[in-house]
Amino acid sequence: MTKPIYLDYAAATPVDSEVLAAMEPYWRDQFYNPSANYLSGRSIRQALEGARGQVAQSLGCRPAEIVFTAGATEANNLAIAGIMRRFPDAEVLVSAIEHESVLAPAEQFDCRQIPVTPQGIVDLAELEKMISDKTVLVSVMLINNELGTIQPLKEIRQLLNLLSNLRLSKGNKLPLYLHTDAAQAPNYLDLHVARLGADILSLNGGKIYGPKQSGALYIKAGVKLKPLILGGGQEFGLRSGTENVAADIGLAVALAKAQAGKSLQVKKINDLRLMFEERLTNLAPNIQINGASKYRAPHISSITFPGVDNERLMMQLDEAGIMAAVGSACSASSDEPSHVLAAIGLSVSAIRSTLRFSFGQGLTVKDIECTLDTLKNLF
Repeated sequence: MTKPIYLDYAAATPVDSEVLAAMEPYWRDQFYNPSANYLSGRSIRQALEGARGQVAQSLGCRPAEIVFTAGATEANNLAIAGIMRRFPDAEVLVSAIEHESVLAPAEQFDCRQIPVTPQGIVDLAELEKMISDKTVLVSVMLINNELGTIQPLKEIRQLLNLLSNLRLSKGNKLPLYLHTDAAQAPNYLDLHVARLGADILSLNGGKIYGPKQSGALYIKAGVKLKPLILGGGQEFGLRSGTENVAADIGLAVALAKAQAGKSLQVKKINDLRLMFEERLTNLAPNIQINGASKYRAPHISSITFPGVDNERLMMQLDEAGIMAAVGSACSASSDEPSHVLAAIGLSVSAIRSTLRFSFGQGLTVKDIECTLDTLKNLF
């Protein structure tokens, strides 16, 4: 093998050269604090607000509805805790396959988990039953980071609208907000927030060929959150601290490129994934591909290899120069079985036999063929 083969794009992506070029001046030459009142500081403020406007344009919203964060984990924490601290007697519903950065803050409040189908799709009938008069927030990710399943956000929005109107007719004025963690989505799906129906939406630059520790939270006008970080009142009072202008600009450029190029990426990456799954199924007919086949993002493939230890297989692939994952990179240090795979009904033994392969811009057909040849010799 002449070069390593990277099959973990759902965990991290390399920084795009255009993104890096846009960021570079703000590391050293244009280092000024955007809150400074002198000319150079005001110039940096203008660049920061330009980035905010660019993110807003990608989402079809207003710049004042964008708060920059240090990634989707912070954005998710601000979204969940920011709402629930405003409504301490209310409850939050989250899907059972959410990222830990949604589950962990939600568990600090009155929280229940929405079940999913064996295909990894939120059960809308169960969600409707679960929404009570004290539900204030529903959080469902747009694309699941382990299965790649695309969640029915528009249908959820329609359901929430219906139930909100019923509540109002009974004199219950508690809002019913929809939050979505869209970290995995910008390269492949339309993120126009009005079409999605999201009140709050989280983004992560490190998943879209932007810098790590860059992110943003869209907050629909009229939705009020309590801040988690107090201090100088930056980011509309919701995220105090000197802004990371370089990272924010990098996020804005990466997001714009992702949304502009998503049609081409969907076709290219989907073709590679389908080739991988079809040929792998021919090599090993007993494997199981997890998640809905129809409602699945192009770039994620969760494969169960019955009777095979996933950690051992991952290490064998690594020794052969191929990088894949046993699940979410953010929970890799935990010895607990994947809660996502458990939620779709996989047994512990099946979970321990499952690898996630995720695809991205740098891959070629030759890379897929080499990976399949390697797998053929390992099981």
